[in-house]
Amino acid sequence: MKNPNQITRRAFVSGSVASVVASASSRDRILGANNRLRIGIIGCGGLARGAHIPALLGMKDSDQVEIVGVCDVYQKHLDAGVQLTQAKPFTDYRALLDQKDIDYVTIVTPEHWHAQMTLDAADAGKHIYCEKPMTWSIDQAKKVVKKIQQTGVKLQVGVQGMSDDSYETARKYIKQGAIGKVVQAQIDYSRNHRDDFWVGKMDPDVKPGVNLNWNAWLGPAPKRPFDPDRFFHWRRYWDYSGGIATDLFVHRITRLIKAIDLKFPERVVGTGGKWEFTKSAAEIPDTFNMMCDYPGGPTVVVLSSMANDTPIPHVIRGHEGTIEFNRTGFTLRPQRLFGEGKQEIVHQKTGGEDIALHHRNLCDAIRNGAALKCDVNLGYYGVVAVQLAVQSYRKNRYMRWDPSREKAV
Repeated sequence: MKNPNQITRRAFVSGSVASVVASASSRDRILGANNRLRIGIIGCGGLARGAHIPALLGMKDSDQVEIVGVCDVYQKHLDAGVQLTQAKPFTDYRALLDQKDIDYVTIVTPEHWHAQMTLDAADAGKHIYCEKPMTWSIDQAKKVVKKIQQTGVKLQVGVQGMSDDSYETARKYIKQGAIGKVVQAQIDYSRNHRDDFWVGKMDPDVKPGVNLNWNAWLGPAPKRPFDPDRFFHWRRYWDYSGGIATDLFVHRITRLIKAIDLKFPERVVGTGGKWEFTKSAAEIPDTFNMMCDYPGGPTVVVLSSMANDTPIPHVIRGHEGTIEFNRTGFTLRPQRLFGEGKQEIVHQKTGGEDIALHHRNLCDAIRNGAALKCDVNLGYYGVVAVQLAVQSYRKNRYMRWDPSREKAV
């Protein structure tokens, strides 16, 4: 018997197979008039319309960018995207990838679609801005790394906090030995909700088969009957997301990976549960924590609750000093035992957690070869950390990383 997901996938891509065999030379084509970059938006939901599209429209003249195509499988979202951009509409993302006048695509879809859309975009010779996490799974991340290396297209992962220079600067101090051997780091990302978490108003106008292609939305995920909660609140379900870990923690741990110069953890444990919203339909926990031991240290601790938004200090602890991050940058303080002759260092950040800056960095990489703030490798390291935490929680055991096979064990 044929896999129903394969049937769905073939139906979704019918008529646009050519996009996946596009010549890699297309990425080397001459940009538009005045070096203009032409952009396609895949996914026109709230994050696209509330953040990416306004940012790119604001960059139109200053950065010579133009949104020329928008795509969504829900007609109301697509219509709203067209209204904002006046761009050409598509209901099949592969048809958008077939457009010769598109230089890069912005993927703003649920996590379970990130990998396939990224692979197809790279095959079509398009540069890519993909929302975090880079992929839904570790195996998918490995495929994306290989594909980006093969095609040479630019991939910016949407951890926009990496456009804040604090973490690159902290990395320099740490490499210079300013805080000694790093032994521990901690960071959090918490919120609070009144009755249930990660829920909002569900559009009563959605009608599968009329204005929504539900099978296309499911794509590589398991086949299920339409469920409005899964469609509008997909972050709450394992089929489409890793919940707190992949939606929130990837923002936080990527900062520490960059600052401390980490790669793959050695051991990871994920803990938590539905402690407050016990009657929620969500599969994911409302409170989640992860602890990652990296080879030879440090231990990285990341905490979150959807039922209390009190933050903890975001710090990197070294034997001889501590770096504490804040809204304006960070402060480096020597430990008392090693403080003689040393002064506190205050770093005032440039940049920030800004989607426009993150897009601007990608534009600079495409035009001038600038280093990406969150490239495919950094995206990979983040996926491994958060996915090991998810697997640990779901399997109720420590997860280890086998570096020789690049595989969880």
